Amino acid sequence: MGVVIKTENLTKTYGRSRGIRDVGLSVEEGEVFGFLGPNGAGKTTTIRVLLDFLHPTSGRAEVFGLDTVKDSVRIRANVGNLPGEFALEDRLTGEQLLRFFARLRGVKDLGYAYELAERLGADLSRPMRRLSRGNKQKIGLVQAMFHRPPLLILDEPTGGLDPLVQEEFLKIVRELRGEGRTVFFSSHVLSEVERVCDRVGIIRDGELVDVEPTDALINKSFRHVRLVFDEPVDPRPFRALEGVRSFRAEGPELSFTLYGDLDRMVKLAARHTLVNMEYERPSLEEIFLTYYGGSGRNNDG
Repeated sequence: MGVVIKTENLTKTYGRSRGIRDVGLSVEEGEVFGFLGPNGAGKTTTIRVLLDFLHPTSGRAEVFGLDTVKDSVRIRANVGNLPGEFALEDRLTGEQLLRFFARLRGVKDLGYAYELAERLGADLSRPMRRLSRGNKQKIGLVQAMFHRPPLLILDEPTGGLDPLVQEEFLKIVRELRGEGRTVFFSSHVLSEVERVCDRVGIIRDGELVDVEPTDALINKSFRHVRLVFDEPVDPRPFRALEGVRSFRAEGPELSFTLYGDLDRMVKLAARHTLVNMEYERPSLEEIFLTYYGGSGRNNDG
């Protein structure tokens, strides 16, 4: 498999504000690559540079081995793109828009477009101005995928979608990977990245702080735990567990952050009558603060 996306020291600045700086990453053919970061981290700027909607201040980027500035038209002809914010002609229906995009793309058979629309529950019969944000997002996803491009670049693709539609979208992404297509999508939702991505690039404050297999990121994670027993218990054995932080005991309720072994904690809790247990994954922002330090933000998505 070859490299589909490659950047070297990619930098884009906006006067005094920093967009991205010295971003260097590569995405392999057939890979689902999650570009992960909190809002304002530089995800959208990176995507806009890859598609030549913005010129880099310095450094360079290649897609399909082509320079993103010199060969942008050739690149975009083979990319399906969903921007983080997009506007479609509000007087046209979804079907009219798809037929328009099909003419632009030279696609004669809209069968796959209709299949995607049905799976995502997209209403193609109503004018765009009458659709909710979520329904517009569905049509945006269909237009990005219907021509079966070898590369999809999606900026926060699940924004505005209800959970069932998110689930169907992630299923489609797995199918695309099975077909050997490459998917590059930005997100600030750790759970969706965990479920479909092979590798994750982590960006914060415009800098790429790490690229690693998804499993490696998840293994670094911690959990927020809340245990409620039928009566107060001795909190000392729980406080003494390896990896326990921010411990608090209030009557029959214990709450703490667990970095250590889940098995030991569960076995200890099972010695008592457990009424309720909550085991919550931290937010992406918390993981960033824990492993990469700082919390500054710029003004870019």
